[in-house]
Amino acid sequence: MKKALMSLLSVCLFSAHAFAQDPVFGEQKKPARKGFVFSVNGDYDLPGADMAKRFGASYRVGFEVFYKTKSNWMFGPKLDLIFGGKIKEDSLMINLKDNSNMVLNISGQRQGVGTFERGYMIGVQLGKLINTSKKSSDNGVMFLTSVGFIQHKINIFDRSASTPELKTEFKKGYDRLANGMYVEEYVCYNYFADNGLINFHIGLDVMAGFTAGRRDFLWDVRRPDTGSRLDLLFGIRGGWYLPIFKRKSEEFFFE
Repeated sequence: MKKALMSLLSVCLFSAHAFAQDPVFGEQKKPARKGFVFSVNGDYDLPGADMAKRFGASYRVGFEVFYKTKSNWMFGPKLDLIFGGKIKEDSLMINLKDNSNMVLNISGQRQGVGTFERGYMIGVQLGKLINTSKKSSDNGVMFLTSVGFIQHKINIFDRSASTPELKTEFKKGYDRLANGMYVEEYVCYNYFADNGLINFHIGLDVMAGFTAGRRDFLWDVRRPDTGSRLDLLFGIRGGWYLPIFKRKSEEFFFE
């Protein structure tokens, strides 16, 4: 009799588990997982405030490491590299250029000089994922705050390296280096697949940089560049996650 009851209990438990996974009646909601999450991101940014006076649209490539808790908090360091090709500083190298916007090199030849936006952001992030999925507790809308250090400048590229005014220390008098602290807010949708293959985020962010110019003297406009700045970036961000979640085995033992 005891063996028959144990056999019946085993059958009932197995049937209940199978019933819960039956797509006709709906699957059980999977609990949130914890572990490390690595991310590679891309941003398309439009500048605002003082940033818009110096640069046009730009791009960012970012790398992040999160630790995700079972309560869906995510925190960790981040690094963004800033790239852009639109420079709006009309006075840049005005003392070196002729009427055709060319520069004379040491041999007296006219040549073009490339100018590009370059910079980086390094900081730490803290965010909360609000679960909106009926199937998985890992998926939903995330609100993420980042704080850290930002630096940007105009990268001046002398292809022939033959213009004395654009070598070594002299170049610093033209590059408009600026840096300072920043705060960034990011709102996105997070998705982690059960099989670990499709994991992504996509959303909108806004960055406010409280920076200042760091050059004591600019050769082209003949003045210091040490004033305070407000640098804004409004962006669309997307990225790919590589999660390393801690797995918990689920096994049933019967005697």
